[in-house]
Amino acid sequence: MKCSYDGIHGTLAHIVWAEQLWLHRWVGKPNPAVPQGRDLRSLVEVRGRWEAVERERAAFIAPFPEGRLEETRLIKPSSGGEYIHTYRQMFRHLINHSSYHRGQVVTMLRQLGHTPPSTDLILYYRKEL
Repeated sequence: MKCSYDGIHGTLAHIVWAEQLWLHRWVGKPNPAVPQGRDLRSLVEVRGRWEAVERERAAFIAPFPEGRLEETRLIKPSSGGEYIHTYRQMFRHLINHSSYHRGQVVTMLRQLGHTPPSTDLILYYRKEL
């Protein structure tokens, strides 16, 4: 089976690496030391990194005023170039990127004969009520 980032584990590691990369850009930290989450050798490590990123992102977002959404940051991807994006654009990209790859993970799990958990955002919101 051909897929993104060498399978389920690699795709999950890529997702959390990208979320950490964007967070680091927002808070002015250097890029994560190991690209694509290649330092994450187990699901336990992926989960631990994800939880740490979520805590740090929540602390960054909690006091974030809506008026700051149009504020811009200069982004220098490792692939080259320089781009100016608003926080609104970056937040939307992050959500879209993660959704895309979560869908790939769901497909891989189904191809392996597993029933994946739902990744539908509206169902998540309904459970939170």
